[in-house]
Amino acid sequence: MRLVTLLAALIVCSPVLAGSKDVIRTYPAQKVSANTYVIHGPQGVPSRANQGFMNNPAWVITADSVVVIDPGSSVQAGRMVVAQLRKTTKLPVTHVFNTHVHGDHWLGNQAILETWPQATIIAHPDMIRQAKNGADAFWLKMMSDMTGGYTDGTRAEIPTVEAANGQAFKIGGKTFRIHSSTDAHSKTDLMIEMAEDRILFTGDNVLNRQVMNLRDGTFKGVMKATDQALALDTRVYVPGHGKTGDRTLVVAQKAWFDILMSEVRRMYDEGKSDFEMKPVIAKKLKAYKGWAEWELNLGQQISLAILEIEQE
Repeated sequence: MRLVTLLAALIVCSPVLAGSKDVIRTYPAQKVSANTYVIHGPQGVPSRANQGFMNNPAWVITADSVVVIDPGSSVQAGRMVVAQLRKTTKLPVTHVFNTHVHGDHWLGNQAILETWPQATIIAHPDMIRQAKNGADAFWLKMMSDMTGGYTDGTRAEIPTVEAANGQAFKIGGKTFRIHSSTDAHSKTDLMIEMAEDRILFTGDNVLNRQVMNLRDGTFKGVMKATDQALALDTRVYVPGHGKTGDRTLVVAQKAWFDILMSEVRRMYDEGKSDFEMKPVIAKKLKAYKGWAEWELNLGQQISLAILEIEQE
């Protein structure tokens, strides 16, 4: 009789039990400052292999609450982030910053709100507008398609609070200062400076050892954002992808763009086409050959650089 009762209880409770796709494999959180943690996702595009998780969710423990930056690409990724966060503090999450509209950074919002329904989600006004105008459905489908359906069940929880350039959010004794742009990596980007601890969460305006996908942005904007990140001269830089580090990771990205753009400009003036430029530029950038997404994005960046030069 006890077995029958137990089986009946399991049947009744089955909708809320974790299924094979309710969570993703666990990634450890790294303490990068006194009260700040980052989960460094594997680099690369969403796939079955990485279960769609490939960004750098982070959180800051303040005096009375927790602030999360970019909780991941799906409800599954977000649940993993929540589980890791709970190992570091018992304080509640009260605020979430989404750095831009690309879904690998914000579709984990659902998992945060499952646990802390009153949390406030903050983003660039253009990110909110795009999400409401179809980017939510676009990214949900893209993540599902690229992971073979692994992220299915994710619901797009769109941010509700707009962040303005220069705005400072005072949360639990910490100051989160906004540096936003409309022409950088996605044209909906926030970089978030945590002033007291001198930490900059760059979003995808800065990556570490990864060739940037610039299909939605501009070279001019990203190079300006890179210079701004360096000018802030923070102690710790948390990139959108790749390992957290000091300003040397930003210097490396600046060098990449300076070399690529100057070479494209030189060869464009000589009448060269993009396919003629690529082997020359690849040789100039050979020191970066080990960067993630080299093959995927180098040619694309050259073509986009040509388009920007033609529009000047």
